[in-house]
This record gives sequence, C-alpha cells and structure tokens, in this order.
Amino acid sequence: MSAPQLVVHRDKELMARAAAARLITKVVDAQSARGHASVVLTGGRNGNGLLAALAEAPARDAVDWSRLDLWWGDERFLPEGDPERNVTQAREALLDSVPLDPARVHAMPASDGPWGHDADAAAAAYAAELAAAAGPEDHGPVPVFDVLMLGVGPDTHVASLFPELPAVRETERTVVGVHGAPKPPPTRISLTLPAIRAAREVWLLAAGEDKAEAAEIALSGAGEIQAPAAGAYGRARTLWLLDAAAASRLPRALYPPASS
Repeated sequence: MSAPQLVVHRDKELMARAAAARLITKVVDAQSARGHASVVLTGGRNGNGLLAALAEAPARDAVDWSRLDLWWGDERFLPEGDPERNVTQAREALLDSVPLDPARVHAMPASDGPWGHDADAAAAAYAAELAAAAGPEDHGPVPVFDVLMLGVGPDTHVASLFPELPAVRETERTVVGVHGAPKPPPTRISLTLPAIRAAREVWLLAAGEDKAEAAEIALSGAGEIQAPAAGAYGRARTLWLLDAAAASRLPRALYPPASS
C-alpha cells in the first residue's frame, strides 16, 4: 500500500495537460525498460479530458502505440458503439487517432456481445482475459498495470464501485457485474479493488467543486466501503491529481507548495 501523494493544478485544463504529459513519460519509461507498457483508462469528464489533451500533446509521438496495452477500469453495459460507453468516448477523444495494435485494446464486453445481457458472465470473461494476459512475473490474476487511472465521483465512487454496494466489498474476483448502480445506467462492469491494487501506480483524477467533498472524505481516513476512493491505491505510488476547486476543502499541508 502506498500513501497518497497530491498534485494540485490551477484549473482542470492545466490538470489535463499535465496529467497527459505525466502519462507519456510513464509509458515511454516502461517501454524503454520492458519493451511494452499497460495502462488502464477511465471515462468521465476528467478521464476523457486527459485523453483529449494527450491527443493534442506534441510529445505523444514519443510513445510506441503498437506496444501499449489498454484496459478499462469499468464500463457501462450498453450496446457496442453506444455514445455513453467509455470505450466509444475514448476512441473519439484519442484512440482512433493513434496507431494502436487492435489486439492490445481490451475493451470490456458490450450488452449486445456474446454474453447478451448477462453482465456477470461478461465480467467473468473480462477477468479471464486479464488472467490470460498476466505473466509469471505478475504473481496474480491480472497484469501489473503501469498506470491505472480512476475518476473520482462526487459520492467517492471509483470505477463502478459505489459506496456500500456489493462490488466494493468484493475481495476475491477481479471483475464483477454491477447491478442497481445509483448513477445511470444501472448495469455496469467494473474492476474490483483487488484488481485496482495490482497496478504499480494508481492515479485518481478529480476536478471541479462537485468533487471537493469526495476528495476531503477519501483523504481523511474514511473506510473503503463508505468511500471507495479511499481503497484505491497502487503498489508503488498513489497519486491524486486535482484542480484547485476539487482541493478546496483539503488541508494545505497535504500537498506541496510546488503544486500549481
């Protein structure tokens, strides 16, 4: 478990650009060290904002996109191509404009896929795909992701792990179907906290005044059942990337003066 580190930026646009630059560096470093890299993407306005900033970053060409594995932390269980699906939004923001290897883009199943409307079966299939990608060096049922990104919801949810719901209590499975989510659509697929914690680095993104209370709760010692964001941490690093509005209720001592 790594203690959270905080970086606070002036506004969400600067946060997105800085996070994109940070991600490029991490991917390039991983590819230099091991020949490939793996990243778990998140949706929502902050996740998509980061991808859009990455699409515009001059340094994006430093990444060998053909040697990058992309996974998702969660997905809305909707038909393929639905505009509300995270993968659809990610393709529009970035993925369609870079030379990825399609075999290394691991989208979560859609509701019109082989498992139909059975979100639990679809989740099990994604767990199997993760397990197949994990090597002996990973020592577990999922690859050791280089960076796993999560948006933080106003209720402190991350991925599709909502406070008090069964998915956030899961300790064995790596991927679960989520039913009755308080945020539409109610049916989703999500990584669990054990899968999230397999990542070398977990980055939590929060921007806007509506995220200020969530950041305060998650960083004040709350339990992960009541505040799932509090239970999301990486093996080597846990990084909260915030704008000034989202950090407005945090003690200034939590983040260094160098944050801007």
